[in-house]
Amino acid sequence: MGRGKVEMRRIENKISRQVTFAKRRNGLLKKAYELSLLCDAEIALIIFSGRGRLFEFSSSSCMYKTLERYRTCNCNSQEATPLAENEQINYQQYLKLKTRLEYLESSQRNILGEDLGPLSIKELEQIENQIDISLKHIRTR
Repeated sequence: MGRGKVEMRRIENKISRQVTFAKRRNGLLKKAYELSLLCDAEIALIIFSGRGRLFEFSSSSCMYKTLERYRTCNCNSQEATPLAENEQINYQQYLKLKTRLEYLESSQRNILGEDLGPLSIKELEQIENQIDISLKHIRTR
């Protein structure tokens, strides 16, 4: 027996809304993983909760590379719009800096032990090594 149709509107009950968000977020992350695995697609998924918390998935080893690829493709498709050359250069620099900032914030969260779910074993080992090196530097000081 199938499920009934769900009316698409904001859930008013805060607890129900949070539960639904968590379930659907996990389902979306699972679907993104399956699509990347089955179809060999490069996928980057970014989700911000109502509380501003970040959840992300990247099928490649680095979200930064996927976002940079997106920015490059997106800028190429927008070249048809007439922008001044200087504005275009400034905009590209802005996009690069924004992508770099997102990558650094993600790295910082990972080092602090947050959002470790979508990381691979290799990435977790790199974070562990980075923390060990930092701890050695602190002890030598």
